[in-house]
Amino acid sequence: MILDQSEWGHLRVTGQDRVRFMQGMCTADIAALKPIPPTADGAAPAESWTRASILNPKGRVLSVIELACWPEHILITCDPTIANKTLEILRKYAIMDDVNFEPVEQTVYRVWDSPQAVWEAAPIFAPLPAAAAAASDIECRRVEAGMPKYGADVDETCFPFESPLSRYIDYEKGCYLGQEPVSRVHHRGNPSRALRGLRVAIPRETDHDIAPGQVVAHPERAQAGTITSAAYSPTWGAIALAYLHRTVFAAGTEVEVAGHKATVVELPFT
Repeated sequence: MILDQSEWGHLRVTGQDRVRFMQGMCTADIAALKPIPPTADGAAPAESWTRASILNPKGRVLSVIELACWPEHILITCDPTIANKTLEILRKYAIMDDVNFEPVEQTVYRVWDSPQAVWEAAPIFAPLPAAAAAASDIECRRVEAGMPKYGADVDETCFPFESPLSRYIDYEKGCYLGQEPVSRVHHRGNPSRALRGLRVAIPRETDHDIAPGQVVAHPERAQAGTITSAAYSPTWGAIALAYLHRTVFAAGTEVEVAGHKATVVELPFT
């Protein structure tokens, strides 16, 4: 399926300090990105793009962004609901830096042919080769992949290491905004909660009644977690994403939600 990101928020970051500035603003190693070569034919090579979180000084997630490195600029792409917020955050910290941010229009898409592709598929900066998938199908694939959506599965109350966004934390790159609390938990061990997948025992799509905000229960912990996203997958049936307490977030743990039995799984669903 094709995900059209052309209507997402896009910021062109220019200026001599753009790499150094973004390196200090987010969790991924922006300095390691290589510019997209002219021969890329629209698709960004793996070494030219990444995702990252922008944190506050306490390590909480303010924004989730995608970055593609071009020879003369960095292109930031983010969910349209946080585009203005992301721009304001960047401008707030760009005080003495030679860096500029310009909202731009950009044609870009991805091919999500599997849950794993949601994480690995490169942005393609070219016209769509076919019609984009329906929003409901895109949402189902996102939940199958366990890709957190800002405002649903992650927000300013969350740490990046509590979800699969942890794969975009570089613990070796040096200082960045919010690094200290993130590194402290990393060296201490497991977080107190984590975003996990749930396979819910609902045999028919018409009976699917799992929704964000519902409580996940366990015999030893009545408030074991909270649903953040839910869908009915053609492959796995009723599925959901939920923040679960560390006493119950191990894969294979049996829990209950909305009167249905459910099994905890690692993300993405496989």
